[in-house]
Amino acid sequence: MTRLVVLVSGNGSNLQAMLDASLPVVAVIADRPCHGIDRASRAGAETVVVTDLAELGDAVGSYAPDWVILAGFARLLKQPFLDRFRVVNLHPALPGELPGLRAIERALGEAQAGTRHRSGVMVHLVPDEGIDSGPVLATAEVPMEPTATFEARMHAAEHDLLVRTVQELSDGGQHMNLRQQEKTEPTGWSHR
Repeated sequence: MTRLVVLVSGNGSNLQAMLDASLPVVAVIADRPCHGIDRASRAGAETVVVTDLAELGDAVGSYAPDWVILAGFARLLKQPFLDRFRVVNLHPALPGELPGLRAIERALGEAQAGTRHRSGVMVHLVPDEGIDSGPVLATAEVPMEPTATFEARMHAAEHDLLVRTVQELSDGGQHMNLRQQEKTEPTGWSHR
């Protein structure tokens, strides 16, 4: 059976979607006490808080994961960690768009300025220290209109896409590009 370790930093709603889908989460690790750890504890998952990132690799390694899932983990991982584990990240933007923190807020700001008409979410591999730039496993587009419900629609898309993608990975990922050594950009997407 596939073993997943999930890293969180905040609310943990993406983690909750994974737990609700009964994905094989063996542990949840956070970089600080947070609601995500509370959610994991209530679900009966093993939890660890690791505030020193130098200790993160050993904490994750103790669970022998097949995949490490970044579900709202707000810290940058260093190359030695990434070389040790297969890491997947969920990011609330389409490939090449809005890398980094607060992507949903930034997309809304651009929509209000009239410069953005769509956004979306992606799940991608994390082979190196690039920010939200690894090989894409799956995407879902989310229209900006109506903006009043955009954030809720983005979160719903995140939950659905993450669960479906991790289920595919857990089943062997036969239809996915799982090569971490090479960064690829799907045809038709451009960096802005």
